[in-house]
Amino acid sequence: MPANKTVGEKVIAGSINYDGYIEYEAERIGKESTISEIVRLVLDATNTKAPIAKLADKVSGYFVPVVILVATISFIIYLLIGASFAVALNVFITVLVVACPCSLGLATPLAIVVSEGLCAENGILIKKSEILENAQKTNTIVFDKTGTLTYGTLKIANVINYTNMEEKEILALAGSIEKKGTHPISKAFVDYLEQNKIQTLEVENYEEISGYGVCGTINKEQIILGNSKILSKYNIENTHKQDEEKLAKEGNSIIYVVKNKEIVSIIGVSDIIRKDAKDVIDTLNENKVEVIMLTGDNKESAEKIAKEIGIQEVISNVLPTQKLEVIKNLKEENKFVLMCGDGINDSPALATANIGVSVNSGTDIAMDSSDVILTRNDLNSIINLIHISKKTIRNIKQNLFWAFFYNVLMLPVAIGLLTPIGITINPMIASVAMVISSFTVILNALRLRNIKLN
Repeated sequence: MPANKTVGEKVIAGSINYDGYIEYEAERIGKESTISEIVRLVLDATNTKAPIAKLADKVSGYFVPVVILVATISFIIYLLIGASFAVALNVFITVLVVACPCSLGLATPLAIVVSEGLCAENGILIKKSEILENAQKTNTIVFDKTGTLTYGTLKIANVINYTNMEEKEILALAGSIEKKGTHPISKAFVDYLEQNKIQTLEVENYEEISGYGVCGTINKEQIILGNSKILSKYNIENTHKQDEEKLAKEGNSIIYVVKNKEIVSIIGVSDIIRKDAKDVIDTLNENKVEVIMLTGDNKESAEKIAKEIGIQEVISNVLPTQKLEVIKNLKEENKFVLMCGDGINDSPALATANIGVSVNSGTDIAMDSSDVILTRNDLNSIINLIHISKKTIRNIKQNLFWAFFYNVLMLPVAIGLLTPIGITINPMIASVAMVISSFTVILNALRLRNIKLN
């Protein structure tokens, strides 16, 4: 529904002005624009290290001095047993070359970069590299309702017909009148006409009655649309209050359609569930992930949506600060919480969750508070994020294993312990082996590009 704005208040870029005109000053331009923000997020993500990468760095920090020590001791031992300086130096250099931790250095960042690229290609914008490591730990997902599990835009949900007219005829009358309006409810009718290819009719004497509804004349017949108050204004008896109450309990905004002072229909307009929401919730339930709806909407509306898509736990009628407390409580229960939302009131919760996910249709502040932005507004992206995270961690562990395995395997050969059975290497062969090791890690990391996603 529209939000009233007065002089001095801020408006979000991309807002729609429904009535009158507005003068505003653009405060965020240049480096603060959306495209600049995306570039900054990509750079930040590239420049952050995942914890597992820090582990590899720590291991390398011990590994390198040990290798230098082993090479030095080998050099001294060879001189002490009477080998020439050239042979001792050859062993020293071979040990250093064969144990070069290049593959260790590539193991984690390469897998992270490939996975970040895969995420970006599939509409998942990640702010920090550590998200790719942590997402696979998710065991609790908290969803906001409006604009996240639902589209956040009004659509025609129910039509109760009290005449012999076809439903399309009634909607053609209503839509033709509403097409001249600027209210969000009007857009719901216009969208319906366009989607169902219903021709609009010529409207005369159009009038918008603020707070009540709209009216006009079609084929010399007066058509009135509005809430129940418009009936009183035109002295029309309302004999359908029970139907109105029923639709209202289901979370609908009510539009009466009156033709020549006779109620011909009641139309329920509401925000509808995203087409992918139920499948996503079903998948999460199958994978034993706890799913919670957290919303500021009333209990009846929230539970209706939750029941339709399979969410068992609903927390409704909460303020932004209360949303934050819910997330804190879940984390205190040692749950790894992913929060998905879109509004300003979700921002504190998004920032507090282990991972905050914002849909791209959300507000600037929600996207700024989150760790992940879904640029395609597709909830399947959450499942894809967790799936990519699991595959990435598995790939990194494989890379680290082969890097360590190679170094441990080749060190004895480089030192010369296998010389008695005729196995020796020199620095040139060691350098080739090192390249092959790094090449193996690279090829393994690139396999992440072939992950199958929803």
